[in-house]
Amino acid sequence: MTACAPAPVNTGINDRYETQNRATHQFNLALDKNLLRPVATRADNLVPDKIEEGIGNFADNLELPGEVVNSLLQFRIGKAAENTLRFVINTTVGIGGLFDPATPLGIAGKSTDFGETLHVWGVREGYYVELPFFGPSTDRDALGKVVDFALDPLDLIFPDLDNTPLIAQVASRISDRGRYSETVDSVLYDSADSYAQARLLYLQNRRFELGEVAGEESFEDPYAE
Repeated sequence: MTACAPAPVNTGINDRYETQNRATHQFNLALDKNLLRPVATRADNLVPDKIEEGIGNFADNLELPGEVVNSLLQFRIGKAAENTLRFVINTTVGIGGLFDPATPLGIAGKSTDFGETLHVWGVREGYYVELPFFGPSTDRDALGKVVDFALDPLDLIFPDLDNTPLIAQVASRISDRGRYSETVDSVLYDSADSYAQARLLYLQNRRFELGEVAGEESFEDPYAE
């Protein structure tokens, strides 16, 4: 493990599965148009902003134990400690994570996942892939999603939580879909080629997050939570 080095910097678009990806993209578009967007729009009109913010805080807090584990696997001990402290503060003072007192205290934490862990270990990005329901990804990040879901430490430690983290994530995604509807709609419905646009935005943003696009601006992932 100590001999591992970050994966090589990726450039360009490696879309070997484009035919299948475009079919999946059409499925995701139909899902968004007929279900996600109408529900999100209605929820955004009915649910007060403070409640939506609390849902997002709660979902983010449930992800922190997994981010602590990934920080350790990436040998980023300082970030692991920061994420641990953030989880403790927001779970206690923040009433189970509904509030975020850690951020005003300067404890912002470091969002990460097993896809980034694989990057740190030297695993290549692989091909671009669009996943049903989850949207844009890569071979490496798709594997990371599976591992993060299967080995969620919070679920392993507290099995009685059942599907609480999943429900929280779905609710948070619906909330964000309504909040950022103009941005998402511009990508999915106003682009000449929404598939190519979403692909470009995802790859640029992800590579920026991993430090592969130094000096360039970050792009907003249209499928972000």
